[in-house]
Amino acid sequence: MASQILVPMDDSELAALALEHALDEHPDAEITVLHVVGGGSPMMGEAASVALADEVEGAAREQADEVFESARGIAAERGRELDTELAFGSPAKVIVERAAEFDAVVMGTHGGTLSERLFSGNVAERVFRRSPVPVTTVR
Repeated sequence: MASQILVPMDDSELAALALEHALDEHPDAEITVLHVVGGGSPMMGEAASVALADEVEGAAREQADEVFESARGIAAERGRELDTELAFGSPAKVIVERAAEFDAVVMGTHGGTLSERLFSGNVAERVFRRSPVPVTTVR
Protein backbone atom coordinates (compact mmCIF):
# COMPACT_ATOMS: atom_id res chain seq x y z
CA MET A 1 0.00 0.00 0.00
CA ALA A 2 1.29 3.43 -0.94
CA SER A 3 1.98 5.72 2.00
CA GLN A 4 3.26 8.80 0.14
CA ILE A 5 1.58 10.06 -3.03
CA LEU A 6 2.77 12.88 -5.29
CA VAL A 7 0.04 14.79 -7.12
CA PRO A 8 1.37 17.29 -9.67
CA MET A 9 -1.23 20.02 -10.17
CA ASP A 10 -1.87 22.99 -12.36
CA ASP A 11 -5.16 24.87 -12.44
CA SER A 12 -6.89 22.38 -14.76
CA GLU A 13 -10.00 20.37 -14.07
CA LEU A 14 -8.12 17.12 -14.71
CA ALA A 15 -5.55 18.00 -12.07
CA ALA A 16 -8.36 18.52 -9.55
CA LEU A 17 -9.87 15.16 -10.54
CA ALA A 18 -6.47 13.52 -10.06
CA LEU A 19 -6.23 14.95 -6.54
CA GLU A 20 -9.74 13.75 -5.73
CA HIS A 21 -8.78 10.28 -6.99
CA ALA A 22 -5.60 10.24 -4.90
CA LEU A 23 -7.46 11.31 -1.77
CA ASP A 24 -10.26 8.78 -2.31
CA GLU A 25 -8.11 5.81 -3.35
CA HIS A 26 -5.33 6.35 -0.80
CA PRO A 27 -7.17 7.34 2.39
CA ASP A 28 -4.21 6.66 4.68
CA ALA A 29 -1.46 8.10 2.48
CA GLU A 30 0.32 11.40 2.87
CA ILE A 31 -0.50 13.52 -0.19
CA THR A 32 1.88 16.14 -1.55
CA VAL A 33 0.63 18.54 -4.22
CA LEU A 34 3.42 19.75 -6.50
CA HIS A 35 3.01 22.79 -8.74
CA VAL A 36 5.81 23.18 -11.29
CA VAL A 37 6.43 26.42 -13.12
CA GLY A 38 8.42 26.06 -16.34
CA GLY A 39 11.73 27.84 -16.65
CA GLY A 40 12.82 30.09 -19.47
CA SER A 41 12.41 28.62 -22.91
CA PRO A 42 14.90 28.59 -25.80
CA MET A 43 12.45 30.84 -27.66
CA MET A 44 12.71 33.52 -24.97
CA GLY A 45 16.47 33.46 -24.68
CA GLU A 46 18.52 33.49 -21.49
CA ALA A 47 18.79 37.31 -21.23
CA ALA A 48 15.03 37.78 -21.39
CA SER A 49 14.53 34.99 -18.89
CA VAL A 50 16.93 36.59 -16.39
CA ALA A 51 15.41 40.06 -16.88
CA LEU A 52 11.94 38.74 -16.13
CA ALA A 53 12.95 36.40 -13.29
CA ASP A 54 11.66 38.50 -10.37
CA GLU A 55 8.34 39.21 -12.07
CA VAL A 56 7.97 35.61 -13.20
CA GLU A 57 8.75 34.21 -9.76
CA GLY A 58 6.21 36.53 -8.12
CA ALA A 59 3.55 35.62 -10.66
CA ALA A 60 4.40 31.93 -10.28
CA ARG A 61 3.98 32.10 -6.51
CA GLU A 62 0.60 33.82 -6.92
CA GLN A 63 -0.53 31.15 -9.36
CA ALA A 64 0.76 28.39 -7.08
CA ASP A 65 -1.12 29.90 -4.14
CA GLU A 66 -4.36 29.67 -6.14
CA VAL A 67 -3.65 26.05 -7.07
CA PHE A 68 -2.76 25.18 -3.47
CA GLU A 69 -5.85 26.93 -2.11
CA SER A 70 -8.02 24.88 -4.45
CA ALA A 71 -6.18 21.69 -3.49
CA ARG A 72 -6.61 22.39 0.22
CA GLY A 73 -10.33 22.94 -0.38
CA ILE A 74 -10.65 19.58 -2.14
CA ALA A 75 -8.78 17.89 0.71
CA ALA A 76 -10.84 19.67 3.38
CA GLU A 77 -14.07 18.38 1.78
CA ARG A 78 -12.75 14.91 2.54
CA GLY A 79 -11.50 15.75 6.02
CA ARG A 80 -7.89 15.49 4.86
CA GLU A 81 -4.79 17.66 4.90
CA LEU A 82 -1.99 17.74 2.38
CA ASP A 83 1.46 19.18 1.83
CA THR A 84 2.25 21.61 -0.96
CA GLU A 85 5.42 22.29 -2.89
CA LEU A 86 6.36 24.81 -5.59
CA ALA A 87 9.17 24.00 -8.01
CA PHE A 88 10.69 25.67 -11.04
CA GLY A 89 11.93 23.95 -14.18
CA SER A 90 10.77 21.56 -16.84
CA PRO A 91 7.54 20.09 -15.41
CA ALA A 92 8.14 16.51 -16.58
CA LYS A 93 11.75 16.50 -15.42
CA VAL A 94 10.92 17.98 -12.01
CA ILE A 95 8.03 15.57 -11.46
CA VAL A 96 10.16 12.54 -12.35
CA GLU A 97 12.98 13.72 -10.07
CA ARG A 98 10.57 14.28 -7.16
CA ALA A 99 8.72 11.00 -7.82
CA ALA A 100 11.72 9.04 -6.56
CA GLU A 101 10.85 10.19 -3.03
CA PHE A 102 7.25 8.89 -3.21
CA ASP A 103 5.49 5.55 -3.55
CA ALA A 104 3.33 6.66 -6.49
CA VAL A 105 2.31 9.59 -8.68
CA VAL A 106 -1.31 10.45 -9.48
CA MET A 107 -1.85 13.06 -12.19
CA GLY A 108 -4.25 14.26 -14.84
CA THR A 109 -3.72 13.06 -18.39
CA HIS A 110 -3.05 16.63 -19.51
CA GLY A 111 -3.30 20.19 -18.34
CA GLY A 112 -2.59 23.70 -19.47
CA THR A 113 -3.72 25.22 -22.74
CA LEU A 114 -3.76 23.47 -26.09
CA SER A 115 -0.83 25.54 -27.34
CA GLU A 116 1.21 24.65 -24.24
CA ARG A 117 0.51 20.95 -24.79
CA LEU A 118 1.42 21.15 -28.47
CA PHE A 119 4.63 23.08 -27.80
CA SER A 120 5.94 21.21 -24.79
CA GLY A 121 4.41 17.78 -25.42
CA ASN A 122 2.37 15.83 -22.96
CA VAL A 123 3.89 16.03 -19.49
CA ALA A 124 1.88 13.05 -18.25
CA GLU A 125 3.23 10.86 -21.04
CA ARG A 126 6.81 11.85 -20.25
CA VAL A 127 6.29 11.20 -16.53
CA PHE A 128 4.60 7.87 -17.25
CA ARG A 129 7.53 6.72 -19.38
CA ARG A 130 10.31 7.88 -17.01
CA SER A 131 8.93 7.68 -13.49
CA PRO A 132 10.78 5.42 -11.06
CA VAL A 133 7.45 4.70 -9.28
CA PRO A 134 3.97 3.71 -10.49
CA VAL A 135 1.95 6.48 -12.17
CA THR A 136 -1.83 6.65 -12.25
CA THR A 137 -3.30 9.01 -14.82
CA VAL A 138 -6.83 10.36 -14.42
CA ARG A 139 -9.10 11.73 -17.12
